[in-house]
Amino acid sequence: MTVTSTARIGAVRDRSGGTALPVLAGAGALALRRTRASRGGEARVTVVGAMSAPLGGDRLRIDVDVAAGARLTVDSAAATVSLPDHEGRPAFYDVRLTVGEGAELRWLPEPVIAAGGSDLRMTTRVRLAAGARLVLREELVLGRHGEAPGHLTTRLTVDHDGRTLLDQALAFGPGAAPGWDGPAVLGGHRTLGQLLLVPPPDLPADLDLPPLSSLTPLAAGPALLLTSTAPRPAFTSTAAALAR
Repeated sequence: MTVTSTARIGAVRDRSGGTALPVLAGAGALALRRTRASRGGEARVTVVGAMSAPLGGDRLRIDVDVAAGARLTVDSAAATVSLPDHEGRPAFYDVRLTVGEGAELRWLPEPVIAAGGSDLRMTTRVRLAAGARLVLREELVLGRHGEAPGHLTTRLTVDHDGRTLLDQALAFGPGAAPGWDGPAVLGGHRTLGQLLLVPPPDLPADLDLPPLSSLTPLAAGPALLLTSTAPRPAFTSTAAALAR
């Protein structure tokens, strides 16, 4: 048995200058909960896994639309663990994020873990209007403790004011092209973290980056991409400092 689940979040600016959520619809494996925001004027939604998913053959999707002037943070209650099924089928996890003019989205989910034997295909597509602000965190973990990694492919596409800001495809684990865990990619590590900031903030002088990290200004910006690899998840605290 496979699961197909689509969750939808719609955020709009209300009359008091805060953010309302006229659309908050979870389904199947994806439950949505409005949680307490950490900043004034914004709304916060937490994605809660209502069942073990994605399992091979499952199709999950989250659509987020932040209208002009609204401010929204979306996080998750726990890591997403991709699991294999008996037939070796891939699972699919698609995210669609739209941020209107002068709006702000902080997309801060917990890590995605590709358990041994699993096959997960992830796509994240972001459309930013002029003046939109984005903080997007992505952490990928290849295998649980003591196990071989599953197969994981991801594609992240970001358009800003009608121009392509970032279009990146990655593939890891069994079946990926040779060299996926070599020195030019993961260097034998099993965790990759990325943080995309549009526009980039002023960096604190005491910013503590993990050892194997890079900060890359994007040519079509203003935008900044932080990438880090590590033997185990070591990215969240750095991302939190930059995402404030």
